[in-house]
Amino acid sequence: MTRLAVFASGSGTNFQSIAEAIHTGKLDASIALVVCDKKDAIVLQRAQKLGIDTFVFQASDFPSKASYEKVILDELKSRDVEFLVLAGYMRLVGDTLLQEYPGKIVNIHPSLLPSFPGKDAIGQALQASVKVTGVTIHLVDDGMDTGPIIAQEAIVIEKDDNRETVTKAIQTVEHRLYPQTLKNILERQNVSEYH
Repeated sequence: MTRLAVFASGSGTNFQSIAEAIHTGKLDASIALVVCDKKDAIVLQRAQKLGIDTFVFQASDFPSKASYEKVILDELKSRDVEFLVLAGYMRLVGDTLLQEYPGKIVNIHPSLLPSFPGKDAIGQALQASVKVTGVTIHLVDDGMDTGPIIAQEAIVIEKDDNRETVTKAIQTVEHRLYPQTLKNILERQNVSEYH
């Protein structure tokens, strides 16, 4: 059983879908820790309800990314975490974690990368008036949403869609695709094919 840490900054709906997949036996893993950079994020309440340890930090309390990632790394090591899952974590991962977990950090992004990387991908897609967007799961590297793609699924944007309806459609895909993709990755235990 693989020990995961989930990194999140917001409401934690993807964290919840992963936790449910573990609970129902669809995903052979355990969540050893939730790492969060916002002390009032709803994901922390979700983790607390499930009895999952949390580690909360504020980047502004540290002189550098390396300094707070070193503290995060200590938390991960103390819990024997083997794999990192980014689920709405709004910070770029730095060298400290990338070097310690090579090929073992994945992220989910609400667009068909390489289109619309970075913040507000749904807003970017609507602004561009594209007909199709979707969800991407990718390995994390030192760029912004630039790592090798593992899985993608498209959704069609209808004429009368708005931010709310597109967000809902994307989350529906995310909550199914992320646990399924994690299952595939962890069963293989080898993500080198994506490099």
